[in-house]
Amino acid sequence: MAEKLRVGVIFGGRSGEHEVSLMSARNVLAVLDPQRYQVFEIGITHDGAWRTSRPGSLVSVLAAFQSGTDEGLTAAAILPDPTCPGLFGMNAKGDWALLTGLDVVFPVLHGTYGEDGTLQGLLELADIAYVGAGVLGSAVGMDKGVFEAVMRAVHIPVVETQSFLRSELRADLNGVLARAEQIAPYPLFVKPANLGSSVGVSKCLSRSDLVEGLMEAARFDRRILVQRGVNAREIEVAVLGNDQPEASVPGEILPSREFYSYEAKYLDDSSGLLIPAPIPVETSEQARRLAVKAYQAIDCAGMARVDFLLDKDSGELYLNEVNTIPGFTQISMYPRLWEATGVTYAALVDRLIALALERKAERNQTERKYAR
Repeated sequence: MAEKLRVGVIFGGRSGEHEVSLMSARNVLAVLDPQRYQVFEIGITHDGAWRTSRPGSLVSVLAAFQSGTDEGLTAAAILPDPTCPGLFGMNAKGDWALLTGLDVVFPVLHGTYGEDGTLQGLLELADIAYVGAGVLGSAVGMDKGVFEAVMRAVHIPVVETQSFLRSELRADLNGVLARAEQIAPYPLFVKPANLGSSVGVSKCLSRSDLVEGLMEAARFDRRILVQRGVNAREIEVAVLGNDQPEASVPGEILPSREFYSYEAKYLDDSSGLLIPAPIPVETSEQARRLAVKAYQAIDCAGMARVDFLLDKDSGELYLNEVNTIPGFTQISMYPRLWEATGVTYAALVDRLIALALERKAERNQTERKYAR
C-alpha cells in the first residue's frame, strides 16, 4: 500500500474573511480521503497565532476554532528553513519540537496574510509544496489596483477605476471626493484594494454614500479603489491547472441584494447560481478565453476563480478580479462550476494537491548554485 501523503490544511487567518475560511476548510477537510492522506489541521487565530492539535490529541482544530476555545491545542509553526520542512509544535515542557513532516500544504485562507503572497513566501522558503498560486500570482491577484494595471497592459477590458490612500482621506477628503466623482456619474463602487468576499465593498448613490463607503473601505486597507458602477450581470469562470490551465463553463450569480455583497454570499441563502450561465455562446467563449489569459498574465497556478461584469446595456464584458484561493463553502461557485464541468468536489481537491506536487517538482528543476 502506498504511503499516505502528509497534508497540512491551514485555515482562519488575520483577515476580515476569517469566518469564511473556516466554512471553506470544513468542506475541504470533509472530502480528503483518509486512505490517501494523513491530514494535519493548522488554524491561525484572528491575532495571527498558529495552533494545531497536541500530539496524541483527538481534538479537531477546526471544531475548536468554531467553538471559540483552544483547549487541546498547542502553538504551531512552519519554519522558513528548507532543511527542516514540517510542522512544529510546542511540547509540555514549552520546547519546540517537530510534530510531522509535510508533503504538501493546502492553504484555505482568504484575504490578507494568506491569499496575498505572504504565506506563499513562507512556504517557498520552507521548500514545501503548496496548493495554489505562488508569491507573484497571489500578490497581484489580491491587490485589485495592481491587478487592474496588469490587465490593461495585456489588453483585457476592465472598468474605469481610481485608487486612493487612506492618508489622502485624512489630509484632503474633499479633494478625494472631487477626484472620485470625476470617474463617472453615480453609482460608484468603493472597495479595499486587498480583500475579498466583498468585505468593505459599498455601492454609492450620492456623495454622502461615497464618504461612508470610503471610510468603510479604509477600515480594511490603506489603499481604496473607487470604480464606475456598471449595470451588470455577474459572470464567473473557474480555472484549474499550472502551465496549461483549463477553464470551466461560466456561471452567473443572481444576488439577493443590490450586488453580491458579503451578506448576500454568506448570511442568507436566497442568492441564486445559474450553471451554465444563460449567455450567448460567443460571450461564454470570450469569458473562458479571457479567464485563462488573465490567469497566465499574473502567473497563477493550481486554481483561481475569475469574475466578470457583463454590461446589461452595452453587452460589454469586463474582467473584474481574480481570486487565487476561491471559496470552498457549500454555496461557493468554484467547486460547483467544476462539478458542472464534470469534476466532483473530491476529485477537484485531489487534482489541486497533484498540481501542487507537480509545480514543486518543476521548481526543483531550477538550479540554485551558479558554477562556471
